[in-house]
Amino acid sequence: MNLIFRLIYTLLFSRFRSKVGALDECLTPYRCWPTDLDVLRHINNGVYFSLQDLARVDYMIRMGAMPKMNANGWYPVVVAERMRFKKSIKPFQKFHISTRLAYWDDKYTYIEHKFIVKGEPVAFGMIRARFLKKSGGLVTTEELINLVGVTSERPALPDHLKAWIEAEDRHIEAVVPPKN
Repeated sequence: MNLIFRLIYTLLFSRFRSKVGALDECLTPYRCWPTDLDVLRHINNGVYFSLQDLARVDYMIRMGAMPKMNANGWYPVVVAERMRFKKSIKPFQKFHISTRLAYWDDKYTYIEHKFIVKGEPVAFGMIRARFLKKSGGLVTTEELINLVGVTSERPALPDHLKAWIEAEDRHIEAVVPPKN
């Protein structure tokens, strides 16, 4: 709830920022506010995930996908996420979140986030997402990629992302037994 004002700001002002393509990097500006902090006076680890959610909203608006998804009754859900920290973001410090579509397969899209302070990446996030239909069912990645206008081949699968995908799949298989 403490990010509601940032969400409203994003919904109101993202349409006035520069447009981005689906495969482009989208930079979203932020400042670290006191409500973002933990007891050690840097951004709380959970806030990073919430800020990534907002950066993805900015990305979807700026690429023109949000109205198309809403018209089709589609919405994204995060299936898995990870975060790596290099340096802290301090109170009142300006930073950007870089958001980009890193890869997609037959089921999921993979979005990469970088938290950047003074041109230096200080934290890295990755999400695995699916899109669902409000009417029920799944949106295929082919439907999604067509909707956002990607006409080029999907990007090469980076080794670090491949390792994470394989680890996620093994984990799912370990905790959710296959149906007989």
